[in-house]
Amino acid sequence: MVSGRTLILCIDRDDDLGYKAGVRSPIIGRAACLDAASTLALADPEDSDVNAIFQAVKTHDELVGRGEEVEVVILTGDHMHMLEGDRKIGDDLDRVLEKTRASSCILISDGVEDEYVLPIIQSRLPVSGIRRVIVAQMPNLEGTYYIIKKLLDDPKVARTVLIPVGLGMLIYAIAYLIGYPEGATIVVVGAIGFYLLFKGLGFDEFFGYTITSLQVALRRGRVTFVSYITAILFVIVGIIIGLYSLLVYYSDEGLLFYVLTFAYGAIGWFTAAGLIGSIGRIIDVYLNETHDLGRVIVLPFFISAIGIIIYGISIYMLSLSDIENFPFKDVIGIQYAVFAMIGGLVLAFAGVYIQSVVNRWIEKKEKEEEVIRNAVTP
Repeated sequence: MVSGRTLILCIDRDDDLGYKAGVRSPIIGRAACLDAASTLALADPEDSDVNAIFQAVKTHDELVGRGEEVEVVILTGDHMHMLEGDRKIGDDLDRVLEKTRASSCILISDGVEDEYVLPIIQSRLPVSGIRRVIVAQMPNLEGTYYIIKKLLDDPKVARTVLIPVGLGMLIYAIAYLIGYPEGATIVVVGAIGFYLLFKGLGFDEFFGYTITSLQVALRRGRVTFVSYITAILFVIVGIIIGLYSLLVYYSDEGLLFYVLTFAYGAIGWFTAAGLIGSIGRIIDVYLNETHDLGRVIVLPFFISAIGIIIYGISIYMLSLSDIENFPFKDVIGIQYAVFAMIGGLVLAFAGVYIQSVVNRWIEKKEKEEEVIRNAVTP
């Protein structure tokens, strides 16, 4: 029999549980893990993390049957930012170890990606075993026809592949009917190019994550729902103002000046959108997840710093151009750029300082709570 408590650890590094099912980690205990697996299975029955979670519960039951002291836990990362997600896994594991007092762990994984966090786990406790879950497939699906049929039956793949191709063909056919095939070629190629950039740069995942976050915030009655909606409206206004600025101060200076002119008109609204969204996030974290406050408290300062610096640089560069009706010229543009750089750096340093103060306050608060728990626990 193994001495000490063993942790059955299931890692969901890309946070499918949070992104698809709205389940937050750490998830501790057999019942909680089964509930999380059921919720994810209902959201996406084909997700391999479902099988990994059930394997973790099965391993837990097997070891309990042998008389060992075990606990099953699920940890998730971040769907959009893997580095921040790995740090989150480390922080969550520290809290789990503090609660469970485990002396070793068995890692349950559905692939190599989740095992990237193995060094993070090994730095905190010994890993006595690794179990990788491989889902068996039906033999008939090995044929090319069945694989293609399976993919096309998937709504996600159909929306990604069939809709753009079908829309492009429809536009081309309509243009031929009205006798303007040249315009159809331009529109179709431009739309396909925009779509490929949209997918290639990951904007589809960003918008999907944003919609999911809004849905979760609405269901839980969070301030972020209102702040994110307001921020989206500010971004839309910023885009309109930026395009209007591009029309008012249009010049033949080149692509760089087009971007700077757009930024000159839009950056204030974009910055305001970022501030509103981050402030709503800070309020929710303070009310519900105080331990993460240090990670988000710095956001308004950094967003303001970046916005001010971009605004100052755009004024300086445009003041050097031949735009006749631009309100800032030469020396004034340089002054704005210098003041913007100084102001941005001051805001950034202030944010870092406040973050360190908040982190110390959180550590002090957690130690006081631990002392109280130890005093209450016999």
